[in-house]
Amino acid sequence: MSAISESTNQPPRGKIPVKIVVAGGFGVGKSTFVNTVSEIEPLRSEAMMTTASAQVDDLSQISTKQTTTVAMDFGRVSLTPEIVLYLFGTPGQERFQFMWNELSRGAIGAVILADTRRLGDCFSAIDYFEARNVPFVLGVNPFDGCRTHSIDAIREAVQVDDNVPMLYCDARDRPDVKNGLIALVELALMRERAKAHA
Repeated sequence: MSAISESTNQPPRGKIPVKIVVAGGFGVGKSTFVNTVSEIEPLRSEAMMTTASAQVDDLSQISTKQTTTVAMDFGRVSLTPEIVLYLFGTPGQERFQFMWNELSRGAIGAVILADTRRLGDCFSAIDYFEARNVPFVLGVNPFDGCRTHSIDAIREAVQVDDNVPMLYCDARDRPDVKNGLIALVELALMRERAKAHA
């Protein structure tokens, strides 16, 4: 984390720092999600798409994509006067998933973004966090601006439990992004309270 300056790496005095991972498939909107809500200039590790990567990455649904995250995105947002969220966006391609363990360490949970045009791309992120018993919410990013499928239909398609919050979450829309983050924080708090009373 040496690339992050001292001012962005340290929580403001009197604040509670909370780490959240933003995960999902390639080109699903993770960088946009972090950029939309971050109060600081997000730290990005993007590289230009090349003809070599086009042979590996499926660009059929995202043909306008010109850059891709190769390490992480980092942003910060104050959720309440007391709680500051530190957002770590993961790279989406499978060949970069070795970074997920490091990025997820210490996180209270994850927002997993899904694109209904290619729902299969979110399965590896769902499997990853389910296997580690890490709380997550599923945010459905409507790329065309249309909510063409019901949340119940999407839940059935991806086969996640009813206790996993799922909501439409346009990565370009700040209130939508905040709603996704709030849903995750509430889920993580509920899990901690349940553990305390177990």
